[in-house]
Amino acid sequence: MTYEGRTLVVGDDVDTDAIIPAQYLVTTDPTELGRHCLQGLDPALPGKIQTGAILVAGRNFGCGSSREHAVLALKGAGIRCVVARSFARIFFRNAINLGFPVIECPGLEGIEEGHLVSVDLGAGVIRDISTQREYRMARLPHFILEILTAGGLVPWAKEKEARWR
Repeated sequence: MTYEGRTLVVGDDVDTDAIIPAQYLVTTDPTELGRHCLQGLDPALPGKIQTGAILVAGRNFGCGSSREHAVLALKGAGIRCVVARSFARIFFRNAINLGFPVIECPGLEGIEEGHLVSVDLGAGVIRDISTQREYRMARLPHFILEILTAGGLVPWAKEKEARWR
C-alpha cells in the first residue's frame, strides 16, 4: 500500500476536539464532518485541506476523547493518511478499525507544508519527494495491513467469517 500526496503540517498534541469540534458531533456523516476537519486548530484550515493530502503531525496526535468522529472527519476531508511522531493509543486503534492509515515515525522532521510525500507501508519508508529525504517508519503488523486493505475491522471480520463458512 502506497499513498502519495501534498502535505498539510500540524504540531504536537492535536486533540480530538481540534480535529472535529464538539458542536459537529451531531452527525456521523464523514462528508459533513470533513467540512469542519481541523477547524478547532484554525477556522480557516478546513478550506486549505486538499483531497489526497497527507497530514504530517508531531507527538501525541489524536489525544483527548475516544470519539471515532475524529477519524471520520479526516477521512471525510479527503486526507489519505496521517504520519506522526506518535499517536494517542485510542485514536490509533480507532483509525485502524475504521480502515484509515496512521503511521508512526519518531524521527520525522523537516517535512514542510506542501511537500510531495510518498508513504510506502510495505517498504516501511516515507519519501519526501520535494527534498529527496527518506524516513524509516514503524512498520505495521501484517494483521493491521489486512484490516486496512479490507477497509476496516468490520469488513475484515466479515471477510474472515465468509472464509470460515
